[in-house]
Amino acid sequence: PASASPDDSQKEDLMSPLLLTVALIVAAFWAWNRLGRPGRGHRPGTPGASAFARARELRTPLVRLATACGVQTRAARLADQYEAGGVGEQYVAGLLAELSDEGWVFLWDRRLPSGSTNIDGLAISPRGHVYVLDPKKMSKNWEVAVDGGRLWHGSRDVTDRLEGLRKGARAVQSLLSVQPVAVAIIDGRLAHGREYRLNGCRIIPATRACAVLRRLDAERLPRQRPDHFPDIAARLLPPYTGR
Repeated sequence: PASASPDDSQKEDLMSPLLLTVALIVAAFWAWNRLGRPGRGHRPGTPGASAFARARELRTPLVRLATACGVQTRAARLADQYEAGGVGEQYVAGLLAELSDEGWVFLWDRRLPSGSTNIDGLAISPRGHVYVLDPKKMSKNWEVAVDGGRLWHGSRDVTDRLEGLRKGARAVQSLLSVQPVAVAIIDGRLAHGREYRLNGCRIIPATRACAVLRRLDAERLPRQRPDHFPDIAARLLPPYTGR
């Protein structure tokens, strides 16, 4: 049989990477379509749902292809951060689950009236008090502390990370005619295991969240709420995802 010509060999050398690229594109699109499209994988109104949805939005077929080829992209890094945040929200929700047995009601990942922002969690105690919850996952390599009227994560000023919580608490106050307590629940390492107050927000460690919420609730006078108050809150603050 005749041996392959140099031209044929060159064509084969060119076709191999081309076919591999096409296969990677097809695989990336299939994975995005079946597994990663926004809105899939986590039910609306569950802890971390919007964070996971945002991560899926960022991981487009091209971003997945770049990751498969070992190319780091800003979108992939942001997706990793959103996923880590979603995992942190799930972790905190798991810690707080024991309060449900005591009559607490939790609404997770709720949309504010503006439609473009959300609150991570709303807690309604059996004594009629309302808490706006913001679980935050922070690296345990650095301590979280309040100093000089600022919130620090190691040497980094992260005070602005409380702004969404403050905005959410104001919206809940206006919408439900209540005086909510804004609580940032830190899945990280608070300096000396302390609790802090800053700009109207409580900052507490995740591992002590149940105990702290019970204590805060016991320090306030009971408030009468209608039995269907949680239903009213759920209707006025619908799930953020799945619109």
